[in-house]
Amino acid sequence: MSVHGIDLGHSVVATAARPGSPVARINRAMAVLNKAIVVLCSIALIVASAILSYSVAARYFFNAATYWQDEAAVFLLVGGTFLSTAFVQAGRGHIGIEALTGYLSPRGNAVRTLLVDAVSLLFCCFFSWKSWTLLHEAWVDGQVSGSTWAPPLWIPYSMMALGMSLMTLQIALQFVSAIDGWRSK
Repeated sequence: MSVHGIDLGHSVVATAARPGSPVARINRAMAVLNKAIVVLCSIALIVASAILSYSVAARYFFNAATYWQDEAAVFLLVGGTFLSTAFVQAGRGHIGIEALTGYLSPRGNAVRTLLVDAVSLLFCCFFSWKSWTLLHEAWVDGQVSGSTWAPPLWIPYSMMALGMSLMTLQIALQFVSAIDGWRSK
């Protein structure tokens, strides 16, 4: 069996759940959601680039004061960064300690992947929880940024909380799929 183009033999940690299982259905839904979010994040990056370019041109050519552009671009970049994390994780694009891959047996690599997923899941659960508490505090207290524009801070915190929650779900799905794949062997 091959996972991401690497033959792992019979002790594979599968990234896909058994067809028809609830985990497989959630994986498919998550894949569709991830693709839609990546399109939105790509648009956000283009808009952020346009805003920053406009800001530079407006200051240079027209001596126009820019007070909202930098912060708007940062909010778009924060959203694009955090909301796309689940998509990156779906392709195992985050931490994986790949330097050990060549030294471990297929079974050792399967265990390594499970351990990395378990530790990542714990970290992301904590980060998600803290992100939601930050969002709640910003919403309840009416927190705004310290700039002249003073946009509400719940905007970037909501993107951070949602993005980290989606990444936590993605890692949990991969972890459960791996365990399920081992059980079915």
